[in-house]
Amino acid sequence: MIEAAAALRDAVGGLVFSPPVTHVYNPLDYAWRAHALYLEKHAASPKKVVLLGMNPGPWGMAQTGVPFGEISLVRDWVGVEAAVGRPAVEHPKRPIEGFNCSRSEVSGKRLWGLFAERFGEAEAFFADHFVANYCPLVFMEEGGRNRTPDKLPKAEAEALREVCDAHLREVVRILDPEWLIGIGGYAEKRLRDVFEAEPRQIGSIPHPSPANPAANRGWGPAAESRFRELGVWD
Repeated sequence: MIEAAAALRDAVGGLVFSPPVTHVYNPLDYAWRAHALYLEKHAASPKKVVLLGMNPGPWGMAQTGVPFGEISLVRDWVGVEAAVGRPAVEHPKRPIEGFNCSRSEVSGKRLWGLFAERFGEAEAFFADHFVANYCPLVFMEEGGRNRTPDKLPKAEAEALREVCDAHLREVVRILDPEWLIGIGGYAEKRLRDVFEAEPRQIGSIPHPSPANPAANRGWGPAAESRFRELGVWD
C-alpha cells in the first residue's frame, strides 16, 4: 500500500491544471510521513469494506495526510500524528499548519465520529474497514474556493482519472474487500465504472459534507441506516 501511494504521489505530481485552478496541494508529498504512518498502522491486512472519498478537504487530509482528516480524531482515535511540511506554492487563504491547524473538518468529524461511536477502539474498525480517497489532490481557485475533480476540464479530468483509477485498482487488489462503499455519489460512480466487470458489492453512503443539506439533518443515523440497508453492518 505504501508503494502504491508513492506511485500515485509521483504520478499526480506530473499533471498540469489550468485556470480557474491556481493552486494544487498534494498531501501525499508534503504530508507523506503522516500518510505512510496511516497505511502502516491500518492497511497491512485484507479488509471486508473499503470506503472511498472523493479528494481531500482543506482542513482535513490537506492538513494531516489522512482521508477525512479531522485533526483531533486522526490524532487521538485513528492514532496518527507526524510532522507535516508545506506545499511549494501555498494559497494565503489556505495555509498548511499540519496538526497545529485550529480549523475543523466537519466531514471528517462526522465520519470518524460515527466509526468511533460504533466500534469504540480504532483497531476494531480497521480490522475489517479502510478509508481511502480516490484523488489525493486539493484544487483551489484564485479566491481560495475549493474546486472538486468533477469540475475540471475534460482533458484534465481524464488524465487524472487514468492515474487515480489505476491506484484504486491496486488498492482493491491488495486489500481484496468484499464491499466497496462510495462516500457520496462521485466516489460511488468511480467505483462502478472501474469495477463494472468484477464481482464486487458496491454501494454508497451519503457524503457527510455540510454542503450536502441532508447531511446537516442527522448524518450519522442516516449513514448507519444505509450501512444496515446494504447489509454491510448487522
